[in-house]
Amino acid sequence: MPETSPPRRDPRPGQERWVAPPDAVEVVATDRVDVHGAPAGFWGSAWRQLRRKPLFLVSMAIIVLVLLVAAFPGLFTGQDPRHCVVDFSLAPPNRDHWFGYDLQGCDIYARTIYGARASVLTGVGATLLFLLVGGSLGALAGFYGGPLDSIISRIAEIVYAIPLMLAAIVLMQLAGHRTIWVVIAILAAFTWPQVARIARGSVLAAKGSDYVLAAQALGVSRFRILVRHIIPNALGPVIVVTTIWLGVFIVTEATLSFLGVGLPPTEVSWGADIAAGQRQLRAGSLILFYPATALALTVLGFIMLGDALRDALDPKERR
Repeated sequence: MPETSPPRRDPRPGQERWVAPPDAVEVVATDRVDVHGAPAGFWGSAWRQLRRKPLFLVSMAIIVLVLLVAAFPGLFTGQDPRHCVVDFSLAPPNRDHWFGYDLQGCDIYARTIYGARASVLTGVGATLLFLLVGGSLGALAGFYGGPLDSIISRIAEIVYAIPLMLAAIVLMQLAGHRTIWVVIAILAAFTWPQVARIARGSVLAAKGSDYVLAAQALGVSRFRILVRHIIPNALGPVIVVTTIWLGVFIVTEATLSFLGVGLPPTEVSWGADIAAGQRQLRAGSLILFYPATALALTVLGFIMLGDALRDALDPKERR
């Protein structure tokens, strides 16, 4: 039986359709998306945001300058900070000695330059030990939980309740040899709970992520999951708090030296020079202005860096 096509029906009024021929409309351009390189990950996106922030650029300029001064003080002055001539006591500034002389006849500019080494070394050393101890304990407590979490948390609460400055003053008085390494150990010993709590919370937040469940399904060991997957994704808040505490450590070392219980007098320190300059402040001498300004700018640089990192690494702060 031959096939027959269905009868053609004329459209109702108002339902007519017209189809334009293929060459009736000229295609001028097509939409396209320009992709420059591979998509940026978390750290790449954070870096792109940071390098456009004036706050980050200014803080890095200050920090790089301070690090250069601390590492290579001979590039900035040819004077010996420990060479003092009593005849030049409180002499005004001149062409060769920009900041003048202190009460002992020492060059204030040279002491300000060389004082950066002790303060920066103490701050960086205490920060690294603070991060290593507190970050490791916090990550282990948050990932494994159970009795280990309870023990670490209780110890952290006990240490956290001890005032840092009070403990540092007492222990520095009891220490036989007050060296930079003693100051570093004391500062880190009473501050590691700060970063431990941040690390524990970050690890707990990353612990239930999909990539962790996928790694567990593939049979990856728990310790390897912690090291390779959780810690890299939980470092953001830890880096922020560590950067801010670096400035706190520098201030604490200067405070201890100012009180006379910090570094020994043989070490050139901003805190000791501020204490020496305080005695001459009533006489109208502004000796303490120079080391105090250097200390303030250094701490300001690290605090500004911490604020910029917080805005870039914290997803809640991103705009």
